[in-house]
Amino acid sequence: METNKKTIALLFVMIFTTTLFAQEAPTKILINNVNIFNGKDNKIITGNILIEGKLIKTISASAIATDRSGLTRIIDGKGKYLIPGLIDNHSHLLFESIPQMQAMVSDFAFLNLFAAKAAERQLLRGFTTVRDLGGGSITLAKAIDMGLVIGPRVYSSGAFISQTGGHGDFGLPTDVPRKIGEMSYAERNGMVAIADGADQVLLRSREQLRQGATQLKLMAGGGVSSSYDPLDVTQYTDMEFKAAVQAAENWGTYVAVHAYTPTAIKSAISAGVKCIEHGNLADESSAKIMAEKGVWWSLQPFLDDEDAIPFPEGSANRKKQLEMTNGTDNAYKLAKKYNVKLAWGTDCLFDPALAEKQGKQLSKMTRWFTPFEVLKMATYNNAQLLALSGKRSPYHDGKLGEISEGAYADLILVDGNPLKNLKLVEDPKTNFKLIVKDGKIFKNTLEE
Repeated sequence: METNKKTIALLFVMIFTTTLFAQEAPTKILINNVNIFNGKDNKIITGNILIEGKLIKTISASAIATDRSGLTRIIDGKGKYLIPGLIDNHSHLLFESIPQMQAMVSDFAFLNLFAAKAAERQLLRGFTTVRDLGGGSITLAKAIDMGLVIGPRVYSSGAFISQTGGHGDFGLPTDVPRKIGEMSYAERNGMVAIADGADQVLLRSREQLRQGATQLKLMAGGGVSSSYDPLDVTQYTDMEFKAAVQAAENWGTYVAVHAYTPTAIKSAISAGVKCIEHGNLADESSAKIMAEKGVWWSLQPFLDDEDAIPFPEGSANRKKQLEMTNGTDNAYKLAKKYNVKLAWGTDCLFDPALAEKQGKQLSKMTRWFTPFEVLKMATYNNAQLLALSGKRSPYHDGKLGEISEGAYADLILVDGNPLKNLKLVEDPKTNFKLIVKDGKIFKNTLEE
């Protein structure tokens, strides 16, 4: 009887798995009559694109022949502009659209369901790939890849790794002193990881990698929205950084860190960190070090404008916000002066209204760059940073961030030329007529 139960259970698992992971027959989509920006070159070419399965099979200025089976879906692009799917290199899927207090007290299962809808909205805004830098998105990333929910492909860091009192410490003031080994609800569910000392940092780093993190994210300095750390605070020691870096390198990937100040930036780089997030208060020396070491600078267009988090006037968070945003113009100036490898992302947290302005955060970059430079940064350049994850990336079938033969079919058809008017990305509902990810159509208003 027991043997029969085991056999039935095994058969059920096999049937379920076979159904869930059954491979669909390769689909073919032919998009004719489009003006193509390939993500890399400052020019537009007119042509046609054949998609087969997940990948771009053929790009041609001439007509592309199709088979006679009638299985190829043919779409008239009507002379509109085709660009690569956009990449947000600093995202927090579980936290981007949910108010902070609700995020801190909600069940983790609810957060994932909430985030699944947020991920779908990101894709429909044209973001076909995101790098999630903390908050526990590994489960969501796997669900998207399995087709259980709709969303961008996700390079997930797993949990924020932070010291006690650091930028990732979201605990209440009454949570200390903590008992040795005691973990908060957010820690137990992999949203944050509080780690003090090299041994704990090594353990928490290995845990993220074990669960499927594509890179690690540590907090190297004070933050604007956090409660306990002034901006000038430097977080983690050299030995703690090196523990995370060694763990990441052993797995063939890298460490990115939250840092604003020159001291935090330099401390992290000296330990082998490969990517600085934010860095709005960088100075000449820290910018030069990033350039000399080939370190990536993932810098956000934080300004004291209508999109800034509305902290109460006079509060500690508001003072930190003003100090940080006052450095943004100079940071971009230094990045350009020293030709630092520059990436782009939004870092939207706890604000559904701001999340909807994801495209606006991209077009805002024309304050410092041409539309071509901005689009290249949000496509091809961002993809080069993602490539640092090496074999930890689950996406090896094709290239990302470009329109080329053999690249992933991640595409947006824009009603207008974004190389001339980047503000088109601010209104994806109106201006993005076709959105394709992995060779699958998720939006098509051309035929309405």
